[in-house]
Amino acid sequence: MAVKNTSSEQEFLAQIEKHKGILFKISKMYMDDAENQQDLFQEMTYQAWKSFPKFRGESLFSTWLYRIALNTAIVFLKSEKKRKSISADFNENISVVAEHYDFETEENLKQMYQAINQLNNIDKALIFYYLENFSGKEIAEEMGITEVNVRVKLNRAKTKLKELLNQN
Repeated sequence: MAVKNTSSEQEFLAQIEKHKGILFKISKMYMDDAENQQDLFQEMTYQAWKSFPKFRGESLFSTWLYRIALNTAIVFLKSEKKRKSISADFNENISVVAEHYDFETEENLKQMYQAINQLNNIDKALIFYYLENFSGKEIAEEMGITEVNVRVKLNRAKTKLKELLNQN
């Protein structure tokens, strides 16, 4: 493994700090309990660090990180050791520090993440990009499918998500 210089390391840490919300969101979308969320967060950070020397700046760091994180999450799920059924107990979530804590909003977020967690991997990625306000064109480029296919799949994923949320 190549030794990375200090300025590269500092640049990476600054970018991860700035964009850690991406990693938190993906870990909550793909994992149902706090321990697995934390493991996935660490794995995504590690994979980004390993790939950082290859980052050429041809896209935004956040776009590059989305791709690394989503690919890592999908691979992580395929690992039999990490696969678990969806838990109804969401009391063990990653701690969120906030001055004004809105319990109703947090409960709604828990329900949304629980529903998203029941979607297949492609639908999760589509919903994630949608929630991050990516355009249809950007989603198509990131996922390697046509814009028309994005619209069709996204509509189906949103319909499925609404059904899941209405069941709760």
